[in-house]
Amino acid sequence: MVRQVTVGDVMTHEVVRVGEETPYRALVDLLVERRISAVPVVDGANRVVGVVSDADLLHRIEFLGDEHERRVFERPSRQAARAKSHAASARDLMTGPAVTVTPETPVVSAAKVMAAAGVKRLPVVDANGHLVGIVARSDLLTTYVRPDASVRDDVVTMVRDEMWIDPATVGVEVTDGVVTLTGTVDRRSTAAIVARLAGGVPGVVEVIDRLAWDRDDAEDKESRFYRTHLFSTTTQQPQ
Repeated sequence: MVRQVTVGDVMTHEVVRVGEETPYRALVDLLVERRISAVPVVDGANRVVGVVSDADLLHRIEFLGDEHERRVFERPSRQAARAKSHAASARDLMTGPAVTVTPETPVVSAAKVMAAAGVKRLPVVDANGHLVGIVARSDLLTTYVRPDASVRDDVVTMVRDEMWIDPATVGVEVTDGVVTLTGTVDRRSTAAIVARLAGGVPGVVEVIDRLAWDRDDAEDKESRFYRTHLFSTTTQQPQ
């Protein structure tokens, strides 16, 4: 079985972190010197309690010269931003609780978490919430930086070990991460499963499904669902 790539495979282990009492100026200096846009905040036990980003720090400039009093008709988000503009430490500047993942989280799931939270990086924690790493968008993209030969080997292994199909009956070509499947399998549903599983192999950018089948076991049009997957395909009916 082809092993799924996890956050633990691509994360950075050496993580810059700050304590809850870290002052505003020290946070600014840290982000500028390290050229990073955010830093996790940990408590005395190294558990992640929040994240301070450059956006949190910029509220001080955004509200520079404004009155300190909360405005009656101000949106809650605006009120929170105004409060941060006067914060002096990480405890009051951070956004919490932090959105985190574990080393066992698949990179696909981590990408979805990032997109949903609207963040560029995620602290990685163990089962007890202790900080063990950090994963950025660029780290997730490294799963696609694989030689075509390695990708092909994994697809062929999947065909043999997971589908119990003689690899000699399924042609697998890989160019720049694009997998083209050719040959003939026993059933239409089998061809669909092969294409779907190939799309999940690390490094696969697209699957072009040109598999033919000996028997069409689809009972109605709804069964065409089985020939779709998360990756683009070009479906070709057997002649």
